Amino acid sequence: MSAIEHAMLRRLTECGIPADEERVERLARYHALLVEWNTRMDLTAVTDEEDMLDRHYADSLSPMAIPGLIPEEGSLIDVGTGAGFPGLPLAIWLPQWRVTLLDSQQKRLNFLSAVVEELKLTNVKLVHARAEDAARQPALREGFDLAVARAVAPLPVLAEYLLPFVKVGGRALCWKGPGVTAEAEAARSAARLLGGRTDTFLPVTFPGREWQHLLVPIAKVASTNKKYPRKAGVPAKLPLGTGPGGAK
Repeated sequence: MSAIEHAMLRRLTECGIPADEERVERLARYHALLVEWNTRMDLTAVTDEEDMLDRHYADSLSPMAIPGLIPEEGSLIDVGTGAGFPGLPLAIWLPQWRVTLLDSQQKRLNFLSAVVEELKLTNVKLVHARAEDAARQPALREGFDLAVARAVAPLPVLAEYLLPFVKVGGRALCWKGPGVTAEAEAARSAARLLGGRTDTFLPVTFPGREWQHLLVPIAKVASTNKKYPRKAGVPAKLPLGTGPGGAK
């Protein structure tokens, strides 16, 4: 094993994430491509290797440390995937899952396509679209067991981005910082409008780090009304559940 593979395996194990040499080797190849491509395009502002281990890889894989949170198989969409977090590490860890990476910027998808080809990830599909537009495509709407996003918007906005993709009986899963607790009431209201129900927030800690993240599950309990998501740009400007402008 290389030095970075040893560091990854050690750190993931410390964070309670089950890891093996094969998955870690693929993760290290992904990391090498990310570092290389980041020299010529803006993929990540986190460039310190130790920080990347936590903020990108361990954070993306943190659901694996919570027994029962991720079923053994299913379909997943990562909305606003950027450089592939959290969807690509999850695709590496869950080869039995069908994973769709959605992003509105083609240059990011060009990078992800190179990673998918290099790692021969046959379980990954790339989609170029905005979340609000993609969720109206019949092939994608309510077609996934799990929709995920990592801190791309306030929680009520994430609910409108994610829940239209989720099958009834599935869930959305949001990666957020500790400030998300201030968004909880609005998120509950937004989730109800979208056929969802917010569940208990799940804390994620990293040994030796002061900062903490929260995983926010939103169960899909009823089909989403066809009027959601609203037109591109509207969810971010007028979040659901936040008062008169947000269609409470």
